[in-house]
Amino acid sequence: MDPAAARPPRRGGRVTDELSHLDARGRARMVDVGEKPVTHRVCIARGELRMAPATLARIAEGGLPKGDVLGTARLAGIQAAKRTAEWIPLCHALPLDAVEVELAPDPAGSRILIEARARAHARTGVEMEALVAVSAAGLTIYDMCKAIDRDMELGAVRLVSKSGGKSGEWTRQAEEPVPRR
Repeated sequence: MDPAAARPPRRGGRVTDELSHLDARGRARMVDVGEKPVTHRVCIARGELRMAPATLARIAEGGLPKGDVLGTARLAGIQAAKRTAEWIPLCHALPLDAVEVELAPDPAGSRILIEARARAHARTGVEMEALVAVSAAGLTIYDMCKAIDRDMELGAVRLVSKSGGKSGEWTRQAEEPVPRR
């Protein structure tokens, strides 16, 4: 089979044949970043948690027995970003400068929009930290609300932008900002 035919279709980003986490024999490896320069890295990731309108209303009212759902999810996202190397086996542990998590209820879409921004001065990017923060925030909301809505769906987790490092700037096309609360 032609290797180009096996690649997923391009969606506006750079597609490369080089996978840095594989050695010459095709085995998984941790990338050696020791010789890379330290640069300011910023990544933004987003996702959403879809739910029943009644569930979203209860979250917005603060009427759930487990307490402040959005506040707890925000903290879970920050905490998870700080521990990303424990979630992702080949990920470097990074000293993060900051992690911000925004959660915006969207009644029209019956969902909560989730955005995480991770920043560091490091030799490698913070994409995974931002993505893990989004995932953990969404899973925390699910955990706190599953007693009233097991049909919730966490999805559309994606990198929105990154800056820093050798590859420089990258931004996903046609992305709308998450409203700030």
